[in-house]
Amino acid sequence: MISPLVIIPARLASTRLPSKPLADIAGRAMILRVLDAAMAADVGPVAVAAADQEICDAVTQAGGRAVLTDPDLPSGSDRVWQAAQTLDPDGVHDVIINMQGDLPTFAPDDLRAVMQIMPDPTYDIGTLVAPVLSDEEKGASSVVKVACHFESDTVCAPALYFSRSAIPWGEGALWHHVGVYGWRRGALKQFVSLPESGLERREKLEQLRALEAGMRIGCTRIETAPFGVDTPADLDRARQYFKA
Repeated sequence: MISPLVIIPARLASTRLPSKPLADIAGRAMILRVLDAAMAADVGPVAVAAADQEICDAVTQAGGRAVLTDPDLPSGSDRVWQAAQTLDPDGVHDVIINMQGDLPTFAPDDLRAVMQIMPDPTYDIGTLVAPVLSDEEKGASSVVKVACHFESDTVCAPALYFSRSAIPWGEGALWHHVGVYGWRRGALKQFVSLPESGLERREKLEQLRALEAGMRIGCTRIETAPFGVDTPADLDRARQYFKA
């Protein structure tokens, strides 16, 4: 019986858009928009792993659950692991879902899709991919691509590599990685104990640390990649989305 716990890491320190978790999007802070989507998915308890007291206060005042984590932790994965130990010290939840805190338009059904992977014990980690739809998306280094292959009737496919370049070469679908993860608890514990790997350092992609350590990542498809809010222009786009 799989028992997931959803944790959303968030911090105020952002070089391109400072304080973005608290940015107003049509009358509601961005972190609360993400929290709303996670709760609507109804896959398990939801909490925010916050690096800052201001984020905790915003979440708890809105009726959500938040854990204050060490602000010096190096990544969202570390923040999620620390929060999981606080929220669930007895290890009742065997799957930890890391949902990014800058995806305010994320669809609840897409979070449920991660759980399609977790019943397969051959995968340590589950994640999402969506088809690359344009040449601009294909060439953008900000769009992470995944080398994976789906037969027409398969739900899950192993991720063989992640890159900011367009991979694999040749004719066929390209897949845009959506950075939402379902971690087996033991895999997340192992991951945060590992040093940064060589390919992770080169591509600036922490999921390569998992692959280099021999972990298996399973992908499942969603129709469209949600956009992340990283810049003022992204924030304007999100605000227009919720006004529509």
